Amino acid sequence: MSQPTYILAIESSCDDTSAAVLKNDLVLSNEVANQKVHEQYGGVVPELASRAHQKNIVPVVDQAMTKANITPKQLHAIAFTSGPGLMGSLLVGTSFAKSMALSLKIPLIDVHHMQAHILAHFIQDGSPSPKFPFICLTVSGGHTQIVKVIDYFDFEVLGETIDDAAGEAFDKTAKILGLPYPGGPVIQKLAETGNPERFQFSKPNIEGYNFSFSGFKTSILYAMQKEVKADPNFVDENINDICASVQKSILDILFKKLEKAAKDTGINRVAIAGGVSANKPLRDRLKANKAWETFIPKFEYTTDNAAMIGITAYYKFLKQDFTDVSVTAKARMKL
Repeated sequence: MSQPTYILAIESSCDDTSAAVLKNDLVLSNEVANQKVHEQYGGVVPELASRAHQKNIVPVVDQAMTKANITPKQLHAIAFTSGPGLMGSLLVGTSFAKSMALSLKIPLIDVHHMQAHILAHFIQDGSPSPKFPFICLTVSGGHTQIVKVIDYFDFEVLGETIDDAAGEAFDKTAKILGLPYPGGPVIQKLAETGNPERFQFSKPNIEGYNFSFSGFKTSILYAMQKEVKADPNFVDENINDICASVQKSILDILFKKLEKAAKDTGINRVAIAGGVSANKPLRDRLKANKAWETFIPKFEYTTDNAAMIGITAYYKFLKQDFTDVSVTAKARMKL
């Protein structure tokens, strides 16, 4: 029997510092340090994020190694997110990974953040992994894409947002409504007791499988301004119905394109990934489609985490697909 492969993975693309240790495709530890500092600003402040990563990365890596109960000398490779993301945040993880790989004289593996969200489905956690090919809806604060996944590293982007991402639409709507950041979980909670049919907002008519949330967000702003002008207490008195209607509208936009992509490609294996895939109504709606074989990641693998970086690195390790210390982080990267 071959020796297991141990990989330390680091994720620092935005405002979460995360480190994970994987034994082949099994997660031994997955530690995440959140940054609460951004809540008072209603969004991620890049400079504050990179400073917090510098403060968090050593203790988070130490926690991951301790929980996995392995020593640095047992590691076979160091993996890290090379992009896309916030440049300052990426540089912290990239620099740390390079230094550690150099000191241990082991391979360095660079990982594409959005590939990792999709490949999180292949972590061995007891849930089934999709067979190829499958369609994946990746939805997060910075990205919204429909991807045809042909193999572990063969992706075809069928459609993507031409402006704002779905997660950004949730966050900016929350800001319009005077709700705290991040907006998605808050809107979901308030929507539980609201009427999703009460309000109608402008839905974009974009060709193909692409998305647009900019006009949708603007229609909410104008609708609220009009109502508040007539009744200053309108938002507070109708907040549950507003949130339920906003949430349903965003899901309608996502599923209209997803259903079209699945029908046109003839692929009935459908997965979701990314931070917004933690949304319960989104998950429930996906499960409700009995024509599809659906795949939903565990909650801890939806938001930014190092376990998804580790599983991607494991499959790159099997191909001996390594990088060297000349590698640079990139804020923007095509899938």
